[in-house]
Amino acid sequence: MITIEQARKDIRELLEFIGEDPDRVGLQETPDRMIRMFGEMFRGYDPSQKPVITTFPNGQDGIIYDNMVVDCGTFYSVCEHHCRTFFGEYWFAYLPNPKGRILGLSKIGRVVDYCSSRLQVQERLVQDVVKMLTEALGEENPPFGMALMMKGRHMCKESRGARKSGMMTSTCLTGAFRRSARVRQEFLSYISSPQ
Repeated sequence: MITIEQARKDIRELLEFIGEDPDRVGLQETPDRMIRMFGEMFRGYDPSQKPVITTFPNGQDGIIYDNMVVDCGTFYSVCEHHCRTFFGEYWFAYLPNPKGRILGLSKIGRVVDYCSSRLQVQERLVQDVVKMLTEALGEENPPFGMALMMKGRHMCKESRGARKSGMMTSTCLTGAFRRSARVRQEFLSYISSPQ
């Protein structure tokens, strides 16, 4: 593992490599700023920052819920191929098991953020999120299925190389979302409806 001092030196050398002067006024603090930024952007490598995923027994408050639960939000990650940002929107849904557990709604976004905070590809990212949420609900009475769709803009495509804008869509479907066209269509209808 390299030290902060070594990271600072390496960043200065990268600045020189691209033709910059790391001693000019605007760049003097850049290595330290980048180190702090990396700590924030790549917190997904730090197990101590892994979110605690709160779950509740289904029916605990007298209501047993077995209909689809849907959440949506935004995500930001960094492509492992060119270290360029990709970002967009996600839609997550699951079918709770009446004998199982219910996810704390805010935890979904926290898991998306944690899994996004590593060098990633979008195809792996959807699987990482679903796996972590599935594990949190336990094996005894697992949910009847989970679905996650992410639509992202990739700066490695838009700002270099092809230089074309567009969205990449990736999904991870388990259980009823994978087996049942009707369940899948209900999930997709939430995505296409206005927010």
